[in-house]
Amino acid sequence: MSKTTTNAPTAEEELGAAGSQLSTAPEESLSMPALGVIGWARWFWRQLTSMRVALLLLLLLSLGAIPGSLIPQTGTDETKVADFRKANPTLGDVYDKLGLFHVYSSVWFSAIYILLFVSLIGCIVPRTWQFVGQLRGRPPGAPKRLTRLPAYTTWRTEAEPEQVREAALALLKKRHFRAHLTGDNVAAEKGYLREVGNLAFHLALIVMLIAFAWGQLFKMEGNKLIVEGDGFSNTMTQYDDFKSGTLFTQDDLDPFSFTLNDFQGTYEKTGPNRGTPRTYQAKVTYAVGAYGKDKKTVIKVNKPMAIGDSKVYLTAHGYAPLLTVRDGKGNVVYRDAVPLLPLDNNVTSSGVVKVMDGYRNAQGKREQLGFEAFFLPTYTKGSETASTFPALGNPVLTLLSYHGDLGVDSGIPQSVYQLDKSHMKGFKDAEGKQQRQNLKPGQTMKLPGGAGSITYESTAEWANFQVTRQPASGWALTGAVAAIFGLAASLFIQRRRVWVRAVKGADGVTVVEMAGLGRSESAKVPEELGDLAGILYDQAPGAPEPDEDSTDTPDPEVVPAERPEK
Repeated sequence: MSKTTTNAPTAEEELGAAGSQLSTAPEESLSMPALGVIGWARWFWRQLTSMRVALLLLLLLSLGAIPGSLIPQTGTDETKVADFRKANPTLGDVYDKLGLFHVYSSVWFSAIYILLFVSLIGCIVPRTWQFVGQLRGRPPGAPKRLTRLPAYTTWRTEAEPEQVREAALALLKKRHFRAHLTGDNVAAEKGYLREVGNLAFHLALIVMLIAFAWGQLFKMEGNKLIVEGDGFSNTMTQYDDFKSGTLFTQDDLDPFSFTLNDFQGTYEKTGPNRGTPRTYQAKVTYAVGAYGKDKKTVIKVNKPMAIGDSKVYLTAHGYAPLLTVRDGKGNVVYRDAVPLLPLDNNVTSSGVVKVMDGYRNAQGKREQLGFEAFFLPTYTKGSETASTFPALGNPVLTLLSYHGDLGVDSGIPQSVYQLDKSHMKGFKDAEGKQQRQNLKPGQTMKLPGGAGSITYESTAEWANFQVTRQPASGWALTGAVAAIFGLAASLFIQRRRVWVRAVKGADGVTVVEMAGLGRSESAKVPEELGDLAGILYDQAPGAPEPDEDSTDTPDPEVVPAERPEK
């Protein structure tokens, strides 16, 4: 075996020419753009469609999404935004001017989003056409001096050059190279999936951007709290809270309705996981359309009910004591199951009862009643402020009573779970203190002075359902998966070329040269070339050098070629 290197002046040029043929990136002019509107427009387009600008815009988009996660958004929770502005008036004004309360619909975020979209398309289109041209073409012929390539080996053989080239062509095609004969050499190329992965990654980003935009424009999300036995119809007026995308309309709602028949929740009773839910499900009867037949199903956590493009999730659970309020003459003025909001994992709950119409006090004057309620599903002596278990073991309801004006007729919205006591007075007990009483199911609290009574009848359960509609979510998932595989292909697959030259030497013996070139520095290119050379050497064994008497010729060894000194 022999290896020859020379310091020819054209070595760097040949290496650069061979390496540049591997590039699939669009060529950029090194000259300055011409003056004038057209020239500057071209310069701006080249900058916008460059990969570095696309990466910069992607970084800016990621950074811009951070305030949308940390700062309350008007499209998600108006109440939190109002509370933030009230607590931080100066900072709230700054955030408002910067559009930080509505990040995803702000001008600056939309500008980044659109520029990134245009940049990616501008990057992908020319690269795709270049790649298609390369697939339709053939690998270029070997450079004049193969000794200047990063991986190189040579040996002499008594086989004919045509036989060596045919064997090399068959070997490279067997190894899935695109190979062909060109003159006295065989040119082969492999690793096209690297560029396919690169293009797939960028196409997947475009798909994800489109899916994200489509989802934001046409999405909807609403919540509804339903007590056992009550129902729900999918209209905007039925929701407790509702938010949607800019282009979403009421006509886009899927027509369906359902009734909560029963909520079932069981919990661990012993051990370190005591109180942890084991069963958490809602049995419902639903119908699709105005004349759909009733069907029964079970909604569980993370197992929603899917109807059309909508999904109904079970998100929360609590208790709703059934209360009956009577006036001084014994007339029923209020009877309903009142949902109370959980305060902890053991479903210690609180809420209010508002009797707005029909009540007259002992003097026959119309008034409104209010009750603050505090509920313990499992009351244990010594633990009066918190339930000791989430299930209904020993339920106790604590009530505080008020009378006066609830303020519901003032036109100012108020929460159904809070009591405005600014125009209310508390009922006093015999000792002159605020009336307060603990009730068990079936017990009654009488209001002072014959003003009436309130009875804790029984306890129902409620469940909160979230109805969502997320269009293009499947496209977003597909884009994300494609982006991962495309990125993996572009990182781990190497584009490389191999050349095999076989010519007659001065002494009539065939000289075989093999060289390899990768798009980037990698030890795999010499390793792969050595493997190919070893197989080809077995088919075209080495011949002795002219000045050697021994017929034993070692297998070819691939080593990095020497660089010419500058």
